[in-house]
Amino acid sequence: MSLGRSVGTSVGIDEISFYTSSYYLDLRTLAEQQQTDPEKYYVGIGQEKMGMAAPDEDIVTMAANAALPIIERIGREAIDTILFATETGIDQSKAAGVYVHRLLDLHSNCRVVELKQACYSATAALQMACALVARRPESKVLVIASDIARYDLDTPGEATQGCGAVAMLISQNPRIMTVSPDVGNYTDDVMDFWRPNYRSTALVDGKYSTKIYLRSLKKAWEHFSEVSSLNFNDFSYFCYHLPFSRMAQKAHQHLAKLNRCPLTSEQVELQIADTLKYNQLIGNSYTASIYIGLCSLLDNRDEDLAGKQIGFFSYGSGCVAEFFSGQIQAGYQSRLHTDRHQTLLSRRQEVSYDEYLSLYHYPDPQQGESLDIPKTTQGRFRLAAITHHKREYIPC
Repeated sequence: MSLGRSVGTSVGIDEISFYTSSYYLDLRTLAEQQQTDPEKYYVGIGQEKMGMAAPDEDIVTMAANAALPIIERIGREAIDTILFATETGIDQSKAAGVYVHRLLDLHSNCRVVELKQACYSATAALQMACALVARRPESKVLVIASDIARYDLDTPGEATQGCGAVAMLISQNPRIMTVSPDVGNYTDDVMDFWRPNYRSTALVDGKYSTKIYLRSLKKAWEHFSEVSSLNFNDFSYFCYHLPFSRMAQKAHQHLAKLNRCPLTSEQVELQIADTLKYNQLIGNSYTASIYIGLCSLLDNRDEDLAGKQIGFFSYGSGCVAEFFSGQIQAGYQSRLHTDRHQTLLSRRQEVSYDEYLSLYHYPDPQQGESLDIPKTTQGRFRLAAITHHKREYIPC
């Protein structure tokens, strides 16, 4: 797929920042309540904690908090487009990004739109942003992905809940990572995971979804190989969509086998382990997960990654998938928000099982009920009330 950019013009990620909730549940606590071995979660699915949104946190507040460090660094007048990706939208009509636009005090000539296709839509937003910048090189596009993953209690998906948001500034001559225009796509109409309008939690066929994920990886990689000169061994690291961290290990072994490049467990870990560290502490963040994985790699890998090729596999159930590549730029370290990310994670509050249930069952008006929400978030923005069918967001 060619985005029509000018010869010699590079486009990609100039800034990246993520945010997650104020609370978390340690999966050891869940295992104790279920009278099961904690290793079922810590080892079996590769997860340690799950983020739990505070009553006054949602996809809008997390998105605004994720984007704030970028806005503080580049200024409010720089952004001309917001592309907001989510599969847990709060309104069937109004884009969640419009609320973020006001909270961040962006100028009125900035366009805003929301995109949806399960966990894939953030990658669609990234590619659309690159196309916009290629068309108008002076443009700066803010891509935001924000989600809260919720499943029914006492189901296999319960331990894979989580929440988080990531914000990426897309520009020409990016200082973190260029994004190649060569991509491999795959789409199929399947029912592995979905959430009808009348449900607050998703329906999922876990084993089938894993099968479709791996099939989509194969098909997207085959298409990528047709349009790109890069091969498997050209990549130093790989970022995968992360419904749970163990999925990345399954996917990477599958991709290596497809390329007749069998890897030892140590080689698999070398190429993906640093991309998993934040996800293991946050849980599933749907659209944001693959790019929080990129943050995790950039923040936690000790070596200088400049010049390294990174492979990305983005998957959205239902399904749409894409494989693409990016190259890390020299001096990228100066554009990171590592200290802020690690401080955010260290300041979260652990909740007991009863507190987890209280957060899980916190009132969510479905029939227009009014609700005043106490301040509990540690973030800079909060959902203060829902009145007359309107969500009221304020800075803290």
